[in-house]
Amino acid sequence: MPEKPGVESLVAIRKKLHARPELSGKEHFTSRYIENILEELQPDSLSKNIGGQGVAAIFKGREPGPRIMVRSELDALPIKESNNFEHRSKVDGVSHKCGHDGHMAIAIGVARYFSINRPSKGELMVLFQPSEENGEGAGKVMSDPFMNENRPDFVLALHNLPGYPLNRVVLRNGVFASASKGMIVRLKGKTSHAAEPENGLSPAMAVSDIIRELMLLQNEPIFRSFVLLTIIHVRIGEIAFGTTPGEAVVMATLRAFENNEMELLSEKAVDIVERNARLYGLRCDISWTEEFYATENDVRINKVVEDVAEKNDLKVTHLQKPFKWSEDFSCFTREIPGVLFGLGAGENHPELHNPDYDFPDELIEAGVKMFTGTFEKLLIKSFKWQKLLS
Repeated sequence: MPEKPGVESLVAIRKKLHARPELSGKEHFTSRYIENILEELQPDSLSKNIGGQGVAAIFKGREPGPRIMVRSELDALPIKESNNFEHRSKVDGVSHKCGHDGHMAIAIGVARYFSINRPSKGELMVLFQPSEENGEGAGKVMSDPFMNENRPDFVLALHNLPGYPLNRVVLRNGVFASASKGMIVRLKGKTSHAAEPENGLSPAMAVSDIIRELMLLQNEPIFRSFVLLTIIHVRIGEIAFGTTPGEAVVMATLRAFENNEMELLSEKAVDIVERNARLYGLRCDISWTEEFYATENDVRINKVVEDVAEKNDLKVTHLQKPFKWSEDFSCFTREIPGVLFGLGAGENHPELHNPDYDFPDELIEAGVKMFTGTFEKLLIKSFKWQKLLS
């Protein structure tokens, strides 16, 4: 029987990562720590500084075959942890509140498994991706020369999901997680004395109308599926009671289940801003940030994941609707067949991004089994698919 990676050592790795969290783009310790662990596993290749702080190890099989990538994330969140356990965050105001520490431990377990039990054919790539939380990492990885030289044939990832039974595998054909993007609107008029507002050009009325129309936009019948527009920040002028404001900023988050619906929502939001700016004689500038495409799962690979879950006696839940949150794994699945699946963290477990959240270590073994099993079964299936397509 093939050897299994020691779960206890993976838990210890997870807790060390939890105690030393780093924000997107600043994952220096995390990246070096992962590199050192991977070096000990003697992969066929180990690449660093991919798309920033990214790290990837490749384990080659004895025979040619598809390259299958397992993706984990490196970054943490700007959230102050409220837990008091021994492995709590030692970095003030930063913590692993999305479970990326657990995802990394699982990915290390997968790498360790295949360092001992080399694939019969094909290649395993284990990627530790930077900057997932701000939506920049996957895109930078995809445009990195490393990915041009080592492009995977299939991509896999998981995310732990509080609110679902422990170790429940959560799947959906097609869109699994929504598209989203941040909209930043800057309006510029002219200041004046607060006693003489007629001598200035205040953006206050424009801001009021823009907010009202943006919030009503999501109810328009032009959208065929779920869209959502949330105002997240507004600033008008400065705190100066003798001055009529001359500038304003409005920020909103746009969400949609489908990428084409996101395009339509963005277009209509821009129309609202530009029309109101013209109406009130203001200059406007619109920019976008934290852009995520919808994450779409390949139906064939989804079935493989389901079969592996059942083989490991893990129950499966099929989602009726996509999740409203977003994942930059979508940058991979836009171009490469793949699947993002969920792994239940417990029905009463603290929610993601909550200050009292901590990744449940009980998921590590199941996560490793899901990835290793899917990799092995996908190798067999992929050769059958190639014959059908040839």
